[in-house]
Amino acid sequence: MKQGPARSVVTLGWVFAALAVLMAPWTAYLAVTLPSTHQAAHYDLAWTGFDVGLLVALALTGWAAVRTSSWLPALAGGTAAMLLVDGWFDTVTASTASERWVALVMAVLVEVPLAVLCAWLAVDGQQLFERRVRLSVRRRDRAAG
Repeated sequence: MKQGPARSVVTLGWVFAALAVLMAPWTAYLAVTLPSTHQAAHYDLAWTGFDVGLLVALALTGWAAVRTSSWLPALAGGTAAMLLVDGWFDTVTASTASERWVALVMAVLVEVPLAVLCAWLAVDGQQLFERRVRLSVRRRDRAAG
């Protein structure tokens, strides 16, 4: 039987799986009941705020990659998610056919490829950080010994 933090992670995994199952009927309900159009107050503020958040996420991901920071996997993963959300909502909320085409082209040529790069950084960044730590330990051991 697993003990300590490993057991907590497995337990949380089951909690998230249960939440996903519970979300299925809620999503179906929304698909049936939500109106296809909606006037939103502060639409401009919502998008500007999201884009500022994306700008910060991109900048922090770049900083973490340059510094080979332990924050790189988390930042890159979050940035990947934000890029995909941005592409999706830009495309589906476009009000004209030409806006939709521009959003779709941006999603396919910019946001999705950047999200894939961020996902790669999230996975590979962890390995880069671990290599950096191992090298630091070796250097310290050589200097001490």
